[in-house]
Amino acid sequence: MNEQAQMIYLGVLAGLKAMGPRPLQPRLALEAEDAGLDASIPSLLQHLQTASPNDPVKQELSLQLALWDNADESESWTDGSARQTNDRRLAIYRGLQLPDECHSVLTDIFPIKYERNVVIADEFKPWYTPQIQRSGAFYWPAYERYLMNKSGWDAESVADLSSATTDIVQRLSDPARAEAYQSKGLVVGYVQSGKTANITGVLARAIDAGYRLLIVMTGTIDLLREQTQRRIDMELVGVENILRDIDPGDPEMMAAVDYQDDPDWDRFMNHGVRPSTQNRPDIIRLTHHRFGRRTGDYQSLLSGITALEFERYDVSLPLNDRSNLYRCPARLVVVKKNKNVLSRLVHDLKAIRPRLGEIPALIIDDESDHASVNTINPNTWKRGYKQRTAINRLIAELLMLLPRAQYVGYTATPFANVFIDPNDIEDIFPRDFLIALTRPPGYMGASDFHDLEPETDDEDRVVRGPREAAHVRNLVAPKDESESRAAEMREALGMFVLTGAVKLFREQQGTPTFRHHTMLAHESVRQADHLELANEIRTVWRAAAFSSPSGLSYLQTLYEQDLVPTSQSLGEGRLPNSFKHLKPFIGDVISRITQTDDPVIIVNSDRDMRKEDVDFDRRPVWRVLVGGAKLSRGFTVEGLTISYYRRKTGQADTLMQMGRWFGFRKGYQDLVRLYIDRRIQVGRRTIDLYEAFSAIMRAEELFRQELSRYAELVDGKPQIRPSEVPPLVTQHLPWLRPTARNKMFNARLDVRRQQEIEPVAYPKNVSDIVHNYRAFMPLILCAYHEDRFVSPRAEGHGSFLAKHGVVNHEELLTTLRQLRWIYDDHLAPDLAFLEEASGSIDDWILLIPVLGTGAIHTVPQYGSLSVSHRTRSRGPLFQNISDPKHRAAAQRIAGIHLDHAYLDPVADSLHAHRRGAVIIYPITELEIDKADIDLEIPANSCIFAVRIVVPSSTRRLDTPYVGFKVQIEDQADEIIVTDPEGSSAG
Repeated sequence: MNEQAQMIYLGVLAGLKAMGPRPLQPRLALEAEDAGLDASIPSLLQHLQTASPNDPVKQELSLQLALWDNADESESWTDGSARQTNDRRLAIYRGLQLPDECHSVLTDIFPIKYERNVVIADEFKPWYTPQIQRSGAFYWPAYERYLMNKSGWDAESVADLSSATTDIVQRLSDPARAEAYQSKGLVVGYVQSGKTANITGVLARAIDAGYRLLIVMTGTIDLLREQTQRRIDMELVGVENILRDIDPGDPEMMAAVDYQDDPDWDRFMNHGVRPSTQNRPDIIRLTHHRFGRRTGDYQSLLSGITALEFERYDVSLPLNDRSNLYRCPARLVVVKKNKNVLSRLVHDLKAIRPRLGEIPALIIDDESDHASVNTINPNTWKRGYKQRTAINRLIAELLMLLPRAQYVGYTATPFANVFIDPNDIEDIFPRDFLIALTRPPGYMGASDFHDLEPETDDEDRVVRGPREAAHVRNLVAPKDESESRAAEMREALGMFVLTGAVKLFREQQGTPTFRHHTMLAHESVRQADHLELANEIRTVWRAAAFSSPSGLSYLQTLYEQDLVPTSQSLGEGRLPNSFKHLKPFIGDVISRITQTDDPVIIVNSDRDMRKEDVDFDRRPVWRVLVGGAKLSRGFTVEGLTISYYRRKTGQADTLMQMGRWFGFRKGYQDLVRLYIDRRIQVGRRTIDLYEAFSAIMRAEELFRQELSRYAELVDGKPQIRPSEVPPLVTQHLPWLRPTARNKMFNARLDVRRQQEIEPVAYPKNVSDIVHNYRAFMPLILCAYHEDRFVSPRAEGHGSFLAKHGVVNHEELLTTLRQLRWIYDDHLAPDLAFLEEASGSIDDWILLIPVLGTGAIHTVPQYGSLSVSHRTRSRGPLFQNISDPKHRAAAQRIAGIHLDHAYLDPVADSLHAHRRGAVIIYPITELEIDKADIDLEIPANSCIFAVRIVVPSSTRRLDTPYVGFKVQIEDQADEIIVTDPEGSSAG
């Protein structure tokens, strides 16, 4: 296609953008007639079938089709067809008057994306109509063009962003609405998935729609705030708004501009004109990037408080009238979540309090699960007064000061947010909408490193799946084994060098430049540990001597045994024909990594420890980054290819946020490696961090699936509101909570899927004890056989005598449903599991151990039972009930934890598929002398306690360990999760 024909197609498509699909052929013919060109539909299709993805016409049509696919159903040309459906695409083709034979060809070239953002929202009054979008359009179209032309986004990604930002903005309150209303929502993305782009797009649309005070709260560190400020300034604010009246040719005036020496200044948005000259709002920045070492965060305005004065073009009308909004500049504030900074902003807003009621404001809270959530236990609140943490209180104060403020939280780990009390009107619970964004094209997330469906070999053993095999490398050396640990680190560093060399090779083959190439080393949050790890890396780097003959030989082995087969199996990325062709690039890589004679940059707040700062904006970074908090939340590690990860934590959301290896890896997805600790020691527990990330991934997938279930409209109306969302948050490992304990005060355990269940909250009052005693009688009377079971012990195998019998599943459930507890819902989560597992369980073996000494209790028409003494060592709760020597037989019967080192003929004979085991312990709190065999325990103090071992038939790897939902009434002392080994964990 020649350039003139290309301009015709682009011109016609651009003309249709605001109109919707209109007959295409007449418009093409009219434009082509004077030029004497063939610009027919067939010639267009022929060109599209052979054109590259970067072809301008192909990109423009791809974008336009995707935008029309996502257009609001209210557009007349849609004929009411739903978004992203075959009916919608047919409406588009009909609007373009394309022949039927063209439809399938175009759909093959531009497939319909059926996946949509998941939206759970209350009903709202539509106001963000296509007419409103078009009438105020300035910043959004500019941002759209910027992403396509300067950031290299493909049409599908831009269309996805357009759809997502529309979904969000239309659920805010109309900025010109007569009465003030605050909408609160939550946007759930993926870790490192481009949330800043979504935030920037929402800001663009919000300014176009009439919002005039934009407050963006980033994380708690300067590094992240500065990164966010720069992105928004570069991609939205633009050169004209940054310079304002400053002459770029005046060096003295330019000295006050914070991007004067930014190497990417030529990539900043350029609107071409000052927006106000086109009757569009200017953006006045009240925060900046930084000046040298001085922060650009919000400072008190003092006499400059006029910067917050919002001018009214027509003083007879309120500011929020559209005739005033469209002529009023917008104010932009990008702040970190810091008490002093937010206090200054609140103080300055109070100075103009009389006018705040007219200001349409938008508060965007990035990382909204971090620092924003109130973590004060409601049980400690004074009567009638809700205590709040500093940041939560200041956010609440902002919302009270600005009655027209809308709050939108962003997070990739929403577990803390959904536990917020929805009845606390001053808090940030997303009462109006909850939106889960679709996974963006080209994104590498948790599912790229973990295989959801495990594969097995011929002997039914789980083997590494293709994703794990491609990207994950195990770290198993204990910290005190220096040689093994050094060997693992040498491999990670060697892969860092090799992948850098492959990037340089691909640049030479025409791939866009890889400006940054980084390796992340994260082992601890403690700064002293950062220095220790950095020195360890430096020592291994020097010893590896990768440029020496032995070092090159090691790299060649690693290249041929790992990098080549992995890239070939993935079918991605070009590699040299041999290591010999890669070798010339290795010296360049090593030179870049050691440019300052140090391969490591420590990224933390200790200036005495740091030799230099990491600055991806101003220079290329080819280094190993060692750090903790600064690298674990929000901050994007550019060019990250190798991750060396050994950091432990007990919260799922914290762990997920540390996954900096998630993100976009265009041109080098096959090179990404995760070196992760599989045997980290935490007290007496050995933790597999890869297993922990797998558990989080499953929880995240289930969270999104649950949202999708309830997002579908019924008779055109939402099924539920966000405050009515049923259990969403799950926990797949006993030791890994969804979020910090102090963010779960409103969390109620809904279902707990333990392989072994041991309640500990037995009642204390006599009437409840007697009630439970009677409920247990049908079970006790079934255990009339008596046999000896084997008990494995450290010094050899012992044995114990027990009465036993069998009951069906429903009989056991009938008894458990009747039981009373100190806390009403104590067994409810376990009972919910047993009931949902009914299709996998047939019956249960009851075991009642017979002790050789101690007290007894006589059951009429049955006989005597051995009674054990137990104490309530946790307030009203017992500590351990079951005896370890009895558990093996129950586990053997249920088909779990089978130990083939010994035989238990009785237990093995009782084992059956879909059969569980219940150990019943008659216990008492009365002091018992073991020699006093004749002590008779009365029924009113005999407590029947149990340990339930669920059959192996219920086990599924993709099933969460526990599920939560929000509660309003607090029960902070209730057991959240019990340790399956027997000890309880609150």
